[in-house]
Amino acid sequence: MAIHYNLSKVYALSDNDPDFVNEILSLFVTEVPEDLQQIKEGIKKKDHKHAYSFAHKIKPTLDLMGLNVAFEEILQIEAWTKAEGKKKDIKETFKSVKKQVKEAIKEIKKDFNL
Repeated sequence: MAIHYNLSKVYALSDNDPDFVNEILSLFVTEVPEDLQQIKEGIKKKDHKHAYSFAHKIKPTLDLMGLNVAFEEILQIEAWTKAEGKKKDIKETFKSVKKQVKEAIKEIKKDFNL
Protein backbone atom coordinates (compact mmCIF):
# COMPACT_ATOMS: atom_id res chain seq x y z
CA MET A 1 0.00 0.00 0.00
CA ALA A 2 1.47 3.29 -1.12
CA ILE A 3 2.10 5.63 1.77
CA HIS A 4 5.06 7.65 0.47
CA TYR A 5 4.04 7.94 -3.18
CA ASN A 6 0.95 8.08 -5.40
CA LEU A 7 0.90 6.51 -8.85
CA SER A 8 -2.44 7.88 -10.05
CA LYS A 9 -0.72 10.23 -12.54
CA VAL A 10 1.58 7.43 -13.72
CA TYR A 11 -1.38 5.12 -14.36
CA ALA A 12 -3.31 7.90 -16.12
CA LEU A 13 -0.31 8.67 -18.32
CA SER A 14 0.23 5.01 -19.15
CA ASP A 15 -3.41 4.07 -19.78
CA ASN A 16 -2.91 1.49 -17.01
CA ASP A 17 -0.12 -0.29 -18.92
CA PRO A 18 1.76 -2.28 -16.24
CA ASP A 19 4.95 -2.52 -18.33
CA PHE A 20 5.04 1.25 -18.76
CA VAL A 21 4.40 1.76 -15.04
CA ASN A 22 7.25 -0.61 -14.17
CA GLU A 23 9.57 1.24 -16.55
CA ILE A 24 8.72 4.60 -14.91
CA LEU A 25 9.28 3.09 -11.46
CA SER A 26 12.62 1.57 -12.49
CA LEU A 27 13.80 4.90 -13.83
CA PHE A 28 12.67 6.66 -10.66
CA VAL A 29 14.47 4.17 -8.42
CA THR A 30 17.73 4.34 -10.38
CA GLU A 31 17.97 7.91 -11.67
CA VAL A 32 16.48 10.17 -9.01
CA PRO A 33 19.01 9.20 -6.29
CA GLU A 34 21.83 10.03 -8.72
CA ASP A 35 20.21 13.37 -9.53
CA LEU A 36 19.80 14.12 -5.82
CA GLN A 37 23.50 13.44 -5.37
CA GLN A 38 24.21 16.01 -8.08
CA ILE A 39 21.99 18.58 -6.31
CA LYS A 40 23.88 17.86 -3.09
CA GLU A 41 27.21 18.40 -4.85
CA GLY A 42 25.94 21.67 -6.32
CA ILE A 43 24.85 22.88 -2.89
CA LYS A 44 28.12 21.76 -1.29
CA LYS A 45 30.25 23.50 -3.92
CA LYS A 46 27.96 26.55 -4.09
CA ASP A 47 27.48 25.77 -7.79
CA HIS A 48 23.96 27.13 -8.04
CA LYS A 49 23.61 26.43 -11.77
CA HIS A 50 24.54 22.78 -11.29
CA ALA A 51 22.10 22.36 -8.40
CA TYR A 52 19.39 24.13 -10.39
CA SER A 53 19.78 21.95 -13.47
CA PHE A 54 19.30 18.73 -11.51
CA ALA A 55 16.52 20.15 -9.31
CA HIS A 56 14.75 21.23 -12.49
CA LYS A 57 15.33 17.77 -14.01
CA ILE A 58 13.66 15.83 -11.17
CA LYS A 59 10.83 18.31 -10.55
CA PRO A 60 8.36 16.71 -13.01
CA THR A 61 9.23 13.24 -11.73
CA LEU A 62 8.40 14.19 -8.15
CA ASP A 63 5.07 15.55 -9.37
CA LEU A 64 4.39 12.44 -11.46
CA MET A 65 5.13 10.16 -8.50
CA GLY A 66 2.78 12.05 -6.19
CA LEU A 67 5.55 13.31 -3.91
CA ASN A 68 3.75 16.61 -3.36
CA VAL A 69 5.76 17.92 -0.42
CA ALA A 70 9.05 17.01 -2.10
CA PHE A 71 7.79 18.74 -5.26
CA GLU A 72 7.08 21.94 -3.31
CA GLU A 73 10.49 21.71 -1.66
CA ILE A 74 12.27 21.22 -4.98
CA LEU A 75 10.62 24.47 -6.07
CA GLN A 76 12.19 26.08 -3.00
CA ILE A 77 15.58 24.66 -4.00
CA GLU A 78 15.14 26.10 -7.50
CA ALA A 79 14.29 29.49 -6.03
CA TRP A 80 17.33 29.24 -3.74
CA THR A 81 19.59 28.54 -6.74
CA LYS A 82 18.21 31.51 -8.66
CA ALA A 83 18.76 33.78 -5.66
CA GLU A 84 22.22 32.22 -5.18
CA GLY A 85 21.45 31.72 -1.51
CA LYS A 86 23.66 30.50 1.29
CA LYS A 87 24.14 26.75 1.87
CA LYS A 88 22.71 26.89 5.37
CA ASP A 89 19.46 28.30 4.02
CA ILE A 90 18.69 25.21 1.92
CA LYS A 91 20.36 22.25 3.66
CA GLU A 92 17.29 21.20 5.67
CA THR A 93 15.01 21.51 2.65
CA PHE A 94 17.34 19.29 0.63
CA LYS A 95 17.52 16.74 3.47
CA SER A 96 13.72 16.63 3.54
CA VAL A 97 13.48 15.99 -0.23
CA LYS A 98 16.14 13.30 -0.01
CA LYS A 99 14.36 11.59 2.91
CA GLN A 100 11.00 11.57 1.10
CA VAL A 101 12.54 10.15 -2.06
CA LYS A 102 14.40 7.51 -0.06
CA GLU A 103 11.18 6.44 1.70
CA ALA A 104 9.27 6.31 -1.60
CA ILE A 105 12.01 4.23 -3.24
CA LYS A 106 12.13 1.79 -0.35
CA GLU A 107 8.36 1.36 -0.52
CA ILE A 108 8.29 1.06 -4.34
CA LYS A 109 11.03 -1.59 -4.28
CA LYS A 110 8.99 -3.57 -1.77
CA ASP A 111 5.62 -3.06 -3.49
CA PHE A 112 6.87 -3.84 -7.02
CA ASN A 113 9.71 -6.29 -6.29
CA LEU A 114 12.29 -4.06 -7.97
